[in-house]
Amino acid sequence: MQNIGKGLHSLIPPKSASGEVSFPKISQPLRSKKESVFNVETNKIKPNPMQPRQEMDREDLQDLAESIKEHGILQPLIVTKSVKDLAKGQDVEYTLIAGHRRWEAAKMIGLPHVPVIIRDSTEQQKLELALVENLQRSDLNGLDKAKAFKRLSEEFDLTHQEIAQKVGKSRELVTNTIRLLNLPQEIKDGMMAGKISDGHARTLAGIKSPQAQKALYDEIIKNNMNVRQVEQRVREISVKAHRRKVFLDPEIKKIAGELTAFLGNKTEVRRAGIGGKIVIEFSDKGDLEKVIKKILKS
Repeated sequence: MQNIGKGLHSLIPPKSASGEVSFPKISQPLRSKKESVFNVETNKIKPNPMQPRQEMDREDLQDLAESIKEHGILQPLIVTKSVKDLAKGQDVEYTLIAGHRRWEAAKMIGLPHVPVIIRDSTEQQKLELALVENLQRSDLNGLDKAKAFKRLSEEFDLTHQEIAQKVGKSRELVTNTIRLLNLPQEIKDGMMAGKISDGHARTLAGIKSPQAQKALYDEIIKNNMNVRQVEQRVREISVKAHRRKVFLDPEIKKIAGELTAFLGNKTEVRRAGIGGKIVIEFSDKGDLEKVIKKILKS
């Protein structure tokens, strides 16, 4: 597997003086030669069915359209070409692989033609290229990333490590991003609305209990917590959950009860690995001395 997550310039290299661009390497090289840029009719292009981006910011798209109106499309779109035989002649159609925003912006201003690079691509390569282009822009939302990663994993039998190599991210980030799909709908809606960041959501996804996830989500919104604060709260929740689990252990509970009865003070037995510690509560110095005397006499 080749790594294609090395920056947008490696995916769509700049046009050279000869009118050709170098071909980037993906999972399986398509060609070894350079490819030319062609102008094709904008309305002959249809969207990539593997496009991971589900929503686009209209204001941002309008800004891009204004830029294209003034300067033109600086980076060619990447498409595949299909030819259909008709009763009279042939009909040519193109499917977009990368450059969805540029295509949408070109349509907004009624641009009749757009520059493209024509490639032969498998369904996997279409998803890879569209995903990498969006990831390199850093504005693809976490849920769309998660869905794209999951498709690469399930439909094309790629491991999380292989996906990470393709998109230039860590294996841990890929795994944690896919977990976002298991979050309660309320939290996913909050992500889409911009109430929490992807970092917040990935941290919440590390909590097993949906109830605990929702409770912490509400706390994040109420207190405007940053990601580091949420990570600290998750650690605290984990420690408390472990303590509750130990406390519910019948043997430990029995021992703690016997110690409480013997000393007359509430006593907790906490395990840590094969060891642990005993915590005895006392109200003041006199109460502590009473406890010590009982222990020394026993």
